[in-house]
This record gives sequence, C-alpha cells and structure tokens, in this order.
Amino acid sequence: MKDAARIEAFLEMMSAERGASPNTLDAYGRDLRDASEALKGGLLKADAKQLAQYSASLAALGLAPRTQARKLSSLRRFYRFLFEEGDRKDDPTSKLEGPAAHRDIPDVLSRDEMGRLLDACGEDVRLRCLVELLYGAGLRVSELVSLKLGNLPRYRRGGWETRDIIVRGKGGKDRLCPLGAPALEAILAWLEVREESLPKKTLQAKTAGAFVFPSRGKEGHLTRRRLGQMLKELSLEAGLDPARVHPHALRHAYATHLLQGGADLRSVQTLLGHADISSTEIYTHVLSDELAELLETAHPLARG
Repeated sequence: MKDAARIEAFLEMMSAERGASPNTLDAYGRDLRDASEALKGGLLKADAKQLAQYSASLAALGLAPRTQARKLSSLRRFYRFLFEEGDRKDDPTSKLEGPAAHRDIPDVLSRDEMGRLLDACGEDVRLRCLVELLYGAGLRVSELVSLKLGNLPRYRRGGWETRDIIVRGKGGKDRLCPLGAPALEAILAWLEVREESLPKKTLQAKTAGAFVFPSRGKEGHLTRRRLGQMLKELSLEAGLDPARVHPHALRHAYATHLLQGGADLRSVQTLLGHADISSTEIYTHVLSDELAELLETAHPLARG
C-alpha cells in the first residue's frame, strides 16, 4: 500500500465527512506529500522517532511556528485516519510535540437553520432520518452510514423498548446514544419503506441487508461521499450556504445546542464519544463568543 493512495483516501474523507474546502484539501495534500518525501520509508511505515526528527527539521528550516503547527496537524489527522481505517495499529503522532497552533472555532448552524434543513427534507424519509441522526444523536458520519439494524432498539406493540442505539465509534468502542422522539419517529418512517432500496441481487442484498441505510455499492451501505452530496443539495433547498452544511456541521450543532440548553461538558463528552475532553471544550468557545456578543448588546455599561 503506497502513501499516495492513502493520502487521496484521506483527502476524500476530509471532503465528504468534514466538508473541507478546496484550499484546505490542497494544504493537507502538500503537507502530507512533503512529509512522505522527507521520510525515507514513507508515511505508512514511519515511527514516532522518525516523525520527531521530521518535526525538528521543520524548525531547522526556519518555518514559522504557525506553518510548523499546520504541518504537524496534517500528520496527526492523517495518522488518526489510518488508525480508524485499520491501516495502522498505533498513532505515532500521539506524543509528538510542536508549537501550539490556533484551533479554529466551528461555524455552528443555528437552531433556526437546522429547522430549515429539516423542513427542506419534505417527504424524503431517508434524508430526514439521516439528518435526525446526525443532529439528534451527534453521530459521526462513519458511525451513521455503517449503522446496523441490530444496533437499533426493538419496536414492539406500538412502542420502542428503549430509546438508545448502539454506536460503534472510534477505536472499535461501542457507546449508547439516546434518541429523542423526532429521531425515533424518523427511524420508524424510514424502516417502513427501507426494503424498497435493497439491491435485487441475492449476494448484494445479503450484505446490504444488515445496514440501516443499504446501498448497491460494494460496501453495502450509503457512502460518506454520497451523504455529503445529499446534504449539499439539501442546503441549497433550505437556502443555506452549502459550504456550511456537511455531516460534521450537524454534529457541531448537536453539541453546541446541548450546551446552550444547559447540558454539562462531561455529559456532552460522553454523548459525542470523545476520549479527551479537550475535544469537547472547543464548543465552550462558541458559547463564550455568544455571551460576549450578548454583553456588547445588552449590558448597559457596554452601550456607547
């Protein structure tokens, strides 16, 4: 397996799952190709020592701390991708030190904008179910498209036995995700018509039949790329900027709106499946910005 192929797969994931802009994808591509050329054995076989030496070489070249941080961030994201995809059993960047980089605060969709997206789903029950699970459960796109029927709660005698779904998250760890009534209603509506989307060929149907969102493709389930495309189309229907609407944006909205509603940070960390609370803390910055704006507009001493 060559570096170039996995770099392309990583860029595809960043485009489909994270909604990365063309400029961001170009930067990732350059950073990873530069590192691949600098490391004798390539990225796929590099160990922590080699990467530490590469990091030191960036400083020796006189690159600005911000540039160094960006290049190291590209490597961290790439190795996290390799680990999640099963290409590596370790993350050699886990202890890699570098200059502190500014962490971008996500542009979060408002409650009104989320309402417009849901309204734009219209009679498309599959699309509504996908949006409800991204926003109503905060699922990662990979968790959503690979969700299996066996991980849904059972529906018997006109009601659900539980309100939780079992999600296989990063590192193969399972977690329970509680669902609200709208998400459960969307799942039920989709399951009523789901069989219509199953492949007709026996072998394909057997593979696809296990997934909540089956597909005729080789994976047997809806792809991350196709889901990203569906959300872009939906955003136009809702009158929103397509650059702001991607699977991870709905996960951002889920977390931020929970905190706005009074949820504590530890609970949101658990719901999102974050191993490190620092990954969850980014959402507190969004709230801080909103509170600062409120102060500017509402506090009597802030008025000029």
